[in-house]
Amino acid sequence: MPRSPLALAALASVAVPGLDVYDVLRSPHSDSDFDVVVVKDATGRRWLVRAPRRPAAGAALEAERGLLQALTRAKEAELVDFAVPSPAGAATLADGEGRALVYKEAPGAPLVLAEVVGGPGLAASIGRALASVHELPVQLVEDLGLPSYSAEEHRERRLAELDAGVQTGLIPPRLADRWEQQLENVSWWRFEPTVVHGDMGEHQLLVREGRISGIVDWMDARVADPADDLAWLVAAAPEDVLDSVVEAYGMARRETRDPHLLDRARLASEMALLRWLMYGVRTEDQAIIEDGQGMLMDLEALLFDDVDDDADL
Repeated sequence: MPRSPLALAALASVAVPGLDVYDVLRSPHSDSDFDVVVVKDATGRRWLVRAPRRPAAGAALEAERGLLQALTRAKEAELVDFAVPSPAGAATLADGEGRALVYKEAPGAPLVLAEVVGGPGLAASIGRALASVHELPVQLVEDLGLPSYSAEEHRERRLAELDAGVQTGLIPPRLADRWEQQLENVSWWRFEPTVVHGDMGEHQLLVREGRISGIVDWMDARVADPADDLAWLVAAAPEDVLDSVVEAYGMARRETRDPHLLDRARLASEMALLRWLMYGVRTEDQAIIEDGQGMLMDLEALLFDDVDDDADL
């Protein structure tokens, strides 16, 4: 059963002595793993309260706490210019699911990609923010015991995902063939692994005064393929916005140019539909399975119908 907002507000008062709760609102970030509320204190400051619903989620929450503390120090050292939620306290849960954590919210409002235009403004700020994540020392993540993959290990993990999906018989064959060919093209996979956010999207980027002011939801951070953090842009951003983001990103990176960065980002965006389908398979949720199948069929039509039409001309 989800915990009530008032129960989470009470935990916030325990976790942060002296916190005077004035108002509490359930957050849209609540999901199957976490109960989340936003608490306002008497001064108007906003605090985020997150409580795990099962032990595994609690362990992930504790790992994220350590990373957020490290990222806060990185900002103080001017390695990044964006803020992250700042851990302020913790309270033990009575049901044995771990601890509820309380954070000071990062400044800004969630990015709305549809409102971004190409050029040197917000689109370029997105590119610089992503680059600063990927320029962080990999030891920052590895020292916390978070996952770290070489380029070849990352490619092998993608191949294993594809193999598991193919075994279900639910992936359109032309999609499976496309992904296998791309995964077997070793020239694509000669990249330098970096720190990656791992769940990047418009809701994870906060905007203030026309620039990226904060990045939230770091629970999937790891050392892996930087292309993964651009997948959402390849899938949804208009071409002029994507061009501006990638130009600013490239200028802010110290590594040599990665010629297949966007190719891998596009593949990651497509295979995200496979991961959604497989989540439904693992949880035996027929509604998710049907939703995943439908999205894969739509993707197949988008990718291959145009090719078939051109062949008929």
